[in-house]
Amino acid sequence: MSTSIIGIARRKGLVEINLHNLRDWGKGKRKQVDDRPYGGGAGMVIMPDVVVNAVEDIVKSEPAKIVFLSASGRLFKQDVAREFAQCKRIVLVCGHYEAIDERARIVLGADEVSVGDYVTSGGEAPAMVVLDAVIRLVPGVLGNEISPATESFSNGLLEHPHYTRPSEFRGLKVPEILLSGNHESITEWRHRESLKRTKERRRELYREYLDDHPEEEEI
Repeated sequence: MSTSIIGIARRKGLVEINLHNLRDWGKGKRKQVDDRPYGGGAGMVIMPDVVVNAVEDIVKSEPAKIVFLSASGRLFKQDVAREFAQCKRIVLVCGHYEAIDERARIVLGADEVSVGDYVTSGGEAPAMVVLDAVIRLVPGVLGNEISPATESFSNGLLEHPHYTRPSEFRGLKVPEILLSGNHESITEWRHRESLKRTKERRRELYREYLDDHPEEEEI
């Protein structure tokens, strides 16, 4: 979090990131944060009072949106990243072990997001994904303000292919249209390639895009 886009944003003072160790609110000499699940089963469950006490301490100076990272949450997509980028302050709660006691989410009124249909050992890696996706949308973070608007998913489509020098590499040439200097034609080509790539790789996104843009012809 001290390098690349996030590091630049922090050094510019555009974002502030604070890390908190849940064990600072743990119970007893061992700073216990989890216990065995009621009803039996594998794994351990993080106790609700530990999480609630931690979050309430963290937000007592200033309100914040509370977000649990969980495989059971709503899918984290670009529109959710844009939603989060509008928040002044967010607290990301990283689950671990089997889960966090459901009562913690209810008491805190927390949102719950998942970064994909797979399971990680904890919420730390997903939290980094959320941080990166959200911070790059904060005004002033990216040098080129147009960039976030043209990246994949920003308009519902995957991004078009990109090319740079050399103009030919191992027999593969840069499409002639990109060398033409005709910006209108280049824009049309990029949009068409975005449609084509989305149709090939993410059929469901392609169908959603056509439903939202009935004026577009199917390719």
